[in-house]
Amino acid sequence: MICYKGKVLTVDSNDTVAGYLVEDKGRIVYVGNELPEQYKNVQTVELGKKVLVPAFVDTHQHMASFSTFHAGLNVMDAESNEEIAQMVKEFVQSSGNKKTLIAFGASPYSVKEGRLISREELDKVCPDKEIMVVKYDGHACIINSKLLDKLKGKVSKLRGYHEDTGEMNQEAFFECSNYITNSLSIIELFKNMQSAIDFQASHGIGCIHTVSGVGFTGNLDITFEKIFAKSLTNGFQVRVFPQSMNVDVALKRKLPRIGGCFECALDGCFGSHDAAMNEPYIDSLGGDGVLYYDDKKVIDFCKKANRAGLQIEMHAIGDKAFDQACRALKAALDDYPRKDHRHGIIHDCLPTEEGIKICRDYNIQMPVQSAFINWKQEPDEYLESIMGKERTERLNPLRTFNENGIVVSCGSDAPCTSPDPIVWIDKAVNNMNQSQAVSVQEALRMCTYNGYYVTFDEKERGSLEAGKIADMVVLSDDLYSVEKKDIKNIKVEGLILSGKKYESCRENVIKAVIRGMFSGNMA
Repeated sequence: MICYKGKVLTVDSNDTVAGYLVEDKGRIVYVGNELPEQYKNVQTVELGKKVLVPAFVDTHQHMASFSTFHAGLNVMDAESNEEIAQMVKEFVQSSGNKKTLIAFGASPYSVKEGRLISREELDKVCPDKEIMVVKYDGHACIINSKLLDKLKGKVSKLRGYHEDTGEMNQEAFFECSNYITNSLSIIELFKNMQSAIDFQASHGIGCIHTVSGVGFTGNLDITFEKIFAKSLTNGFQVRVFPQSMNVDVALKRKLPRIGGCFECALDGCFGSHDAAMNEPYIDSLGGDGVLYYDDKKVIDFCKKANRAGLQIEMHAIGDKAFDQACRALKAALDDYPRKDHRHGIIHDCLPTEEGIKICRDYNIQMPVQSAFINWKQEPDEYLESIMGKERTERLNPLRTFNENGIVVSCGSDAPCTSPDPIVWIDKAVNNMNQSQAVSVQEALRMCTYNGYYVTFDEKERGSLEAGKIADMVVLSDDLYSVEKKDIKNIKVEGLILSGKKYESCRENVIKAVIRGMFSGNMA
């Protein structure tokens, strides 16, 4: 039994700030401002200026991809393609016997050349090994000639194929991604996942929602991520969303949810100019983006999944895709009403008034990415150049969502952004478009309670209340009292899961896999 004395930001229904929290055997047994007599001799932790908050949740990430890229080369901070090329050269030299290499984070908007690194530039520094450099948004890549020669027969006739530059978009990118994921060993992937979980725990994250299914034969990665989730014994929670429009993929694995990106992505993204738009882009490329499916296919999927009792999530960035997602979920719920379905639309970057009304009336929740606000890899100057000022100002309207009573949660979309809830809170509160900024209390709720709500976990986690599991984060400073401009400087001092300080999940892979196959843990 441990008593924490100091500021406790409970994130209960009243956003209560308490002075004491008592934990016993992994559960919270008391929260309040006057310590009852029976707890006065309990071991006490003095928080001082530090505060306790609920453990954070990342409600949308690609765990397998993030784990792989986290173990590879990250070029997001490079300021030129010349610098990226040098980083790749050094990466190749240190890669040992690996035949296929992966780098992540290239952006034409954060390098001085104003374009992506090219196949020719990659060939100069990596002529003898296959390499794929994934774009920052996770929707495109550049490959070198060695890899192009290997895949040309599969990708040359697909949409998004650009042999001259080596850039692969849309279906051509998906095929490249499939090849890369199938080249990974299971043991290597498992170890990478263990490291990635430890990394996220260091940022106060105690639960992630991972979208799984990126091309492994027989959807092996979905099964694998479920086993990984169930193998964890340190209290960290993983909820798996299979990215498939085949309802049986979820049902056969006894998963209560389905959706995500990839096969469940309705459009692309702004960075690759393929987010589906109701009005054309205004730059020289023009067009209105890419809507991957017609309404009938999406509605049929949603109806079938909804009737099967599954929770549904779909990717929608542009307003045309957002409207399609809203229509499909509305049609599914009109066809077979369910009171507590918790269906969601991921990203919601450019919503419409009509779609927001549907989300409000049908209780459709939104896992958003506040990290996309004022994002270095996709700055407002670029967004304004492709869609104009009016639409750019309508992006990521978090306050509007809250005012409509929509449950909004935060996620990283990792590997697109690094999982860091302090950044999410900072961006949501200090939005340059102050008309859409939210309060600190709202932002903290989006990163905690609302995240657990998304996957029906809020009765056990998400707020610091008596009876709940003691999943908590110690922060260096009080979110509620620091100047808003200083939120970004707050540090995570520690993660506590089920009352215990976080312990690394790194262990023997075979042992963990066997346990995960038979464990009763949730996934």
